Amino acid sequence: MLLRARAWGVLLSVLALAWFGIWAYRATGVPVTIDVDGQRFVVHTHRATVADVLAGAGVHLYPEDTVYPAPHVHVRADQEIVVRRARLAQVEADGRTWQVRTQARTLRKLLDDAGVHVSPYDEVRLNGTLTTDLEAPLPVASRAQTTGKAHRWLRRQRQDTDPLVIAIRRAVPIWVHDGGATYVIHSTASTVGEALHREGVTLYLGDLVRPALGTPLTAGLHVYIARSIPFSVRVDGREIHTRTRQQTVADALADLGIVVAGADIVDPPLSARIKPNLTVSITRVRETIEVEQDSIPYATIWVPDDNLEIDRRRVDQAGQEGLTKRRYRVVYHDGRIVSRTLEDKWVAQEPITRVVAYGRKIVLHTLKTPQGTITYWRKIRMLATSYSPSTAGVEPDDPYFGYTRLGWRMRKGVVAVDPTVIKLGSRVYVPGYGIGDAADTGGLIRGRRIDLGFDDYNLELWYRWVDVYLLAPPPPRYQIRWVLPDWPRERRR
Repeated sequence: MLLRARAWGVLLSVLALAWFGIWAYRATGVPVTIDVDGQRFVVHTHRATVADVLAGAGVHLYPEDTVYPAPHVHVRADQEIVVRRARLAQVEADGRTWQVRTQARTLRKLLDDAGVHVSPYDEVRLNGTLTTDLEAPLPVASRAQTTGKAHRWLRRQRQDTDPLVIAIRRAVPIWVHDGGATYVIHSTASTVGEALHREGVTLYLGDLVRPALGTPLTAGLHVYIARSIPFSVRVDGREIHTRTRQQTVADALADLGIVVAGADIVDPPLSARIKPNLTVSITRVRETIEVEQDSIPYATIWVPDDNLEIDRRRVDQAGQEGLTKRRYRVVYHDGRIVSRTLEDKWVAQEPITRVVAYGRKIVLHTLKTPQGTITYWRKIRMLATSYSPSTAGVEPDDPYFGYTRLGWRMRKGVVAVDPTVIKLGSRVYVPGYGIGDAADTGGLIRGRRIDLGFDDYNLELWYRWVDVYLLAPPPPRYQIRWVLPDWPRERRR
């Protein structure tokens, strides 16, 4: 037990002496400040040169790194050593990939250090991002921060430095034959269509590109563009603005699927050549045959029948209208009539004359009235009005004031009639009025009109349809109007 205690005491003494020795060694070393890309830390060293100090501190140098003072310089107390790491870059160009270390601050200087020439048309991507400014400063590399232990940072700082990745895509020249012009473009595009789009070459739907737009781009490729010509078509009420590579109006319309019939009018004609901004007008022409018809009124013949009672009628033959037809040739332009030509006219059906028999047989009838039984030979439906001396339209100072056509004194019981319907001097019976003498006429009393006379003091206003009875005896047959006028007409309610 005593021996074990002595052994532990000896061990602890040795460790204490070792720790003291290490401390004394460090404490007697020269203090030196090391700055690696802005990260500063202090070491105590007994080494003589800058290179030895950096090696002792674990700072590995590449040939492209810069050190100040130079590695062979002897250090002194409180010496500051500045190390600037060369930037690691991976370059992908011309089918190969390699790494370089450089102190370049711009992309152009980095590419120069890598021995890579870049033309203005090449595509350069820095860390996956397309860049066109080769003189712009390179992005600053991120560094791990020291935590008081320099050796820990030194072990990690190589892993934390962001490497630069530069990818170069070479532009290839292609020859473009655009109509009558030929020019060269340099492009990094994948296809013909993308290259033309990047170059700002406008293509229209009707243009033809050979080889096709999806063709992969290769150096020395020749691209041919057959340009279409802009023109417009007015047809069927609409205007179509389009383009074509055809040479004539007929071929251009065929491409559009517009059918032109034989009679249609095309301006300019189908054989005309297509010119830029030409407007083609198509007028649709249609011819039709139209037939119109008009009726031919039929005539009416009145035939007397002495065995048929007066004012009765009998249709012996029904009338029928005839028919006249006309044939026209009609020409339409875009639905509007431009000509209408009569080609033929004929009677398709002759009219049939209507034959009506009218009665001339006089038959006496009787009628009971408030004034007694009357005998009449004719009954006429008439429009009855009334008048008196003062309402007859004659001035009081006129010699004819108060007198009728037959020279009678105007009074109740005198009626005005149309002499062609009721013979003057005849006697009539009007229900509600009584018996009257047809002794007067009037300018408005025509046809089936009768004006009932009154004195001024007993005037009654009449305006209604009534049955007028012509009292017996009848006049001589030659004075009878067998067919009465049909005016005015009574409106049936």
